[in-house]
Amino acid sequence: MSNDDLSDGAVGTVIRPGDPEWESARRFHSGIGSPAAVIRAATVDDVRGALRYASAERLDVMIRGGGHSAWGGVPGGLTLDISALDDIEVDGTRVRLGGGALWGPVAHVLAERGLGISSGDTASVGVGGLTLGGGIGWMVRAWGLACDQLVGAQLVTARGDVLEVTDASHPELLWALRGGGGNFGVVTRFDFEAHALDGVVHAVYGLDGDARPILRVLRDLLAQAPRELTVTYMDVPAMDPNAPAGATITAVWAGTDEDAARAALAPLAAAGVSELEFGVQAYPDVLLEAPEFDPEQPMPGFVGGNTLLRDLDDDAIDRLVTFREQNPASVAFLRSLGGAFGDVSQGDSAFPSRDASWFAMAGAFDIPGMLDDDARAAAESAWAAIEAKGTGVYGNFVPSTDDTFAERIYSPETMARLSAVKRQWDPGNVFCRNHNIKPGPDGHPV
Repeated sequence: MSNDDLSDGAVGTVIRPGDPEWESARRFHSGIGSPAAVIRAATVDDVRGALRYASAERLDVMIRGGGHSAWGGVPGGLTLDISALDDIEVDGTRVRLGGGALWGPVAHVLAERGLGISSGDTASVGVGGLTLGGGIGWMVRAWGLACDQLVGAQLVTARGDVLEVTDASHPELLWALRGGGGNFGVVTRFDFEAHALDGVVHAVYGLDGDARPILRVLRDLLAQAPRELTVTYMDVPAMDPNAPAGATITAVWAGTDEDAARAALAPLAAAGVSELEFGVQAYPDVLLEAPEFDPEQPMPGFVGGNTLLRDLDDDAIDRLVTFREQNPASVAFLRSLGGAFGDVSQGDSAFPSRDASWFAMAGAFDIPGMLDDDARAAAESAWAAIEAKGTGVYGNFVPSTDDTFAERIYSPETMARLSAVKRQWDPGNVFCRNHNIKPGPDGHPV
């Protein structure tokens, strides 16, 4: 396929460096990329043509939906923008979403029909990236991960073949799509089974002083709480544009029963927190609006990470709070798991650590003049001690573009199984601009 073939309309809109639309085309939600070319695909046939071209020209492919991934900033390769594939179709409780759809519009359409799908926390996040990476959201204890609600998909392989993927037709491939990332093809349509949802109870509590005793109460509360309840703890500095400064606990109850939600949260309310918000909201209204990348104020580096904790013991709580105390420009975050998340057997999806009860994250912002070499090393060491207590890593919250990072996300057994699927559907590793699963001989990682 020649360069002339790239411009004949069979692969969508092709944009190269120097073209009038280049500057806008190479921008994505979280940064500015410098690929060899950008193809904006408006149809499945566009995707097929683009992938045949990429395979023939030996170009790596980066798939862009919502555009939040740090992989959009890796130079070279072909960026395949599928954001125009954003159809939302609802048939009873079966929901079919285009691979480029965003969770905010999806949540609004579903709310109008009294339905919901457990998505992430942010309206502008893409359905594709979140789901393929697992998808921890506000309904994780009620309904599980986003990928747990995935019942089928339409996928275009590296060769340009279109597959209808279900548990009956391609069980191993659908298993891999439930948490294995964008390693196996371009998902142009996701099929979900939605849940009845007439609204949520949303509560926010403020914390002053030492957070340790409050977090112990929160941990003990969630050990016995109804699965309708999911909570987060977050402590952020004033510089973070994603949330108000300070320490808060946010709770979402799946449903509109305010009395049940208040009863479940009673131990927390009695622990001395201040109630800032409490009431019924539409589910779309609890999703955040993350600001887009501003080249005048680029985000600083991040020294830290995330981990999936089997137990949130006193030591883990102390280490997380201490990390935040010792690094003034830092963030600490916890999200409750368990419930429906833990109902899924480890072997039934590629997502790691189904026995985890909490997701934890902490990081110091690497701001010039604030973190010297000693402070950076101290933050790295403090985070390493927290991560060592965990049993896995959530890939969707990893800003690293290290192509070996997948080995920290998945167990050797899961890696071997994913590698076998990769070998079958992408033996040339065209889809490598992600937390990459490398195809190996006989399905073993290389």
